Amino acid sequence: MREKRIFSMIRNHSMKNSFIAAISVATSLFATAQETNHVPVLTINANQVTARIGPTFSGMMTEEINHSYDGGLYGELIQNRVFKDDATVPVHWSLIQAGDAAAAMALDLTNALNDQLGTSLRLDVTTASTVSRAGVANDGFWGIPVKPRTRYHASFYARSAAGFTGPVKVTIESVSGDTVYASGTVNHLTGDWEKYSVTLTTSGNIQSTTNARFVISVTSPGTVWFDLVSLFPPTWNNRPNGNRVDLMQELADMKPGFLRFPGGNYLEGSTIATRFPWKESLGDLKVRPGHQGCWGYRSSDGLGLLEFLEWAEDLKAEPVLAVYAGFSLPPDRERVQPGSDLVPYVNDALDEIEYVTGDTSTKWGARRAADGHPAAFKLEYVEIGNEDWFDDSGSYDARFAQFYDAIKAKYPQLKCISTVGNEQPESRRVHSRRPDALDEHYYHRASDFENEAPSRFEQYDRTGSKIFVGEWAAYEDIVPWDGRSQNLPPTPSLKAALADGAWMLAMERNADMVVMQCYAPMLVNVNPGARQWRPNLIGYDALSSFGSPSYYAIKMFNANRGDAVVHATLNGFPTGETPPLDYSVTRNSKNGTLYIKVVNITSQPQQLQVVVNGVKAVQSKGIAEVLTSASQDDTNSINDPDAVVPVTESVNGLGTTFTRTLAPYSVTALKIGTR
Repeated sequence: MREKRIFSMIRNHSMKNSFIAAISVATSLFATAQETNHVPVLTINANQVTARIGPTFSGMMTEEINHSYDGGLYGELIQNRVFKDDATVPVHWSLIQAGDAAAAMALDLTNALNDQLGTSLRLDVTTASTVSRAGVANDGFWGIPVKPRTRYHASFYARSAAGFTGPVKVTIESVSGDTVYASGTVNHLTGDWEKYSVTLTTSGNIQSTTNARFVISVTSPGTVWFDLVSLFPPTWNNRPNGNRVDLMQELADMKPGFLRFPGGNYLEGSTIATRFPWKESLGDLKVRPGHQGCWGYRSSDGLGLLEFLEWAEDLKAEPVLAVYAGFSLPPDRERVQPGSDLVPYVNDALDEIEYVTGDTSTKWGARRAADGHPAAFKLEYVEIGNEDWFDDSGSYDARFAQFYDAIKAKYPQLKCISTVGNEQPESRRVHSRRPDALDEHYYHRASDFENEAPSRFEQYDRTGSKIFVGEWAAYEDIVPWDGRSQNLPPTPSLKAALADGAWMLAMERNADMVVMQCYAPMLVNVNPGARQWRPNLIGYDALSSFGSPSYYAIKMFNANRGDAVVHATLNGFPTGETPPLDYSVTRNSKNGTLYIKVVNITSQPQQLQVVVNGVKAVQSKGIAEVLTSASQDDTNSINDPDAVVPVTESVNGLGTTFTRTLAPYSVTALKIGTR
């Protein structure tokens, strides 16, 4: 009866912020009920450091999946801007014929801007006037996002046939064409390819919408060719060719220590020919042809190698560079044989490292400077390949050794990461060169993460290579690669976030072995047809974005972590059973602040007694951040982005011994001062 009363009280609090207050009252009642029961004890020995945590312990992994770049983080709003997404028709483009206008459009391979792009869009207008325009429209990535008081930068290359000189009007307008949100004009075209730019500014009295398109139109007959049509909203740090502001803010708020790029499957491609072409991703956009990605759509490569590096720089994160190592994705498993065949790929990786780290006296360092970034970037880790445990030929050891030897010879300070680790067959984990770290990937059911977390990394041989958990995520029930997952929300529920929290605690407790870790995938466009995988950390459409419960769990962990793991034990649960609580305790070596993080995976409040040894005193007041909700199935979405978010509260009555009742289905981060 008492439990029914407790949860009735919780349900009666409708406001989100009131939910935590309701739990505080309810859990105090629950604590009274437990007075005669044994209370588990977390014993902290704050003066016993078990591991040091570096600034790059927690970071981000990125690849082009779920329209993470094009249609996501990368600011470009035009889809198929160089007309190469389909070889036969100009997909995402439509013909505009208003009133009595008559026109046709088609792809043209004979009037290319240059050899790299190769295809233009030809507009043939036979009839047009000031009241009957003709033109072409782009539907963007599930709409063009229109916001009030916003300045957009439009540009395109164009040339005209004899007899037509313009003008050309550029507009952002409703899909019906009835409402024009912003417009500009190019007054004069020539017979040569030229670049034209227009600033489009919306007024303050419009409503935000994605029900919009981008239009280039004319009001007189003639033929015009277009290429590299572009539209950018404001970008993070106002970078030209930059990133979307709201998504960058979401990422910056996580305070990542590193950015692992370019992925993932995106690095190796579906074939050797479709691997990430880093050299073709440099320089002016007009010389970037783009390439076929491995998730069913083309990549513009507008977000190229330098943009990746600047992305990390903007987040104050270190780059973790992955280089192509001669193996591409299943099912074909194309590979380059070690030895002489692999030499060009090794040299390509050395060139790439030089682009990142070389001074301006080097060939590729000078190229980076010419691209606009004279200063070299800091680089500590180079990852050789991606998920090469899929290479069942056994060639990875020889391929890894060839890259390892070449990289260490020229850059002895760099650390090399192997992509063969964790649960792979012993035959695939052989290394004739000892990797500085092994990249391990974990996509596990939530219950499996919870069961494995208490002991998974404690079992590792401390004399072996360090561990980089380069991809991890809990899913609720359906595996990410099962097509049925498309029927689920694109981001995880609180149930998965609790398991993710338990997994992060495990990695943090074992920071002597796990030197870096990052969730994956990070980004997902939530529109139908945009995603290929779930769960994902951050969701968005063209207009807005939101963080998942797992996003907030990671954000909490990154904000509540010291530089040292201290010894702690949790006792009071039956032997052999997975405890309902998991924990990690870290300390700030400079000021003594303790960060106690605990996950309660159960539907009931859980009392916990905390005993702090190894300090003179504990301040009586602290701060608790709690992520919880009424149901573990609760999640966030575009329409309800704040359904499950952390709540911060002050905590009183602390000391070297104190008791706290942990809310049901909760992740708690407790920050306490010591001396």
